[in-house]
Amino acid sequence: MIKRGKSHFQIAKSDIVKYFESQGNNVYTINDISMILDNHRKFWQLPIGLTAEDFAKLLVAYTPLKLHNFMFASKIILRFTWGDISIFRIASSLYKNAYLSHYTALFLHGLTERITRNIYFTHEKPEKPNVNEILSQADIDAAFHKSPTVSNNVTKYQNVSIYFLNEKFSNNLGVMTITHDTGETTLVTDIERTLIDITVRPIYSGGIHEVLAAFKKAAKIVSINKLTAQLKTLDYIYPYHQAIGFYLEKAGNYKDTQIELLKDFDFNYDFYLEHAIEEVEYSKEWRLYYPKNF
Repeated sequence: MIKRGKSHFQIAKSDIVKYFESQGNNVYTINDISMILDNHRKFWQLPIGLTAEDFAKLLVAYTPLKLHNFMFASKIILRFTWGDISIFRIASSLYKNAYLSHYTALFLHGLTERITRNIYFTHEKPEKPNVNEILSQADIDAAFHKSPTVSNNVTKYQNVSIYFLNEKFSNNLGVMTITHDTGETTLVTDIERTLIDITVRPIYSGGIHEVLAAFKKAAKIVSINKLTAQLKTLDYIYPYHQAIGFYLEKAGNYKDTQIELLKDFDFNYDFYLEHAIEEVEYSKEWRLYYPKNF
């Protein structure tokens, strides 16, 4: 059918191109292409037997529409683009309501000067009923003596690795819209949520030294009141407030009144700044193990 459809397509090509140009720079799924075909098939006089897949092949072959293959470990996701589209916008279309996070959010907020070839998106797990998890010191010790797990939900695109992190449901807490230089918009964690996330997952944030540098840079623009409110809402089972308080104190440019907000939380356990620390030092004030000479 694609051979028969080709001649009809070529006759209607100028109208087809005009339609896509009228939509501006955009990202499409195969379902979007199918809907466009169904809505315009009669006007463009395309054969009834022309499938969305064959129509897409003709578009890629004879118009500016581009095909992008995102190969994950468990599946391949296809996206089509018309016009100049940033990698952020294309990647954010792969999962509904996905938002930029961790090291990428640090960069977009100007909290790091380093440029990484990794882009981090978060898409949240479905909401689940609250379960009262019982924590013990032995559980914490066992978990943090192991190396951190790294997501295998990653794809390569133009020499960049795009990670999609499947995190706990938060109803997009602290997620905002950011406008890029291109005029495009994407969702990204705000400064407060970003600082929480990089504390929780330093492996997606350049490591603990980069996390500390981000806390230092954020001192004049972050609201610690807002950060602690978000932390309470997130309600992690692990006492990440101890690590955040340690970072604030270590940064050296936060007020005592700001640091005291983290001391309002419970201090029931010893905790760790990161996983698999080889040589440790201990902060009695924050009940926190951290790497020696950090």
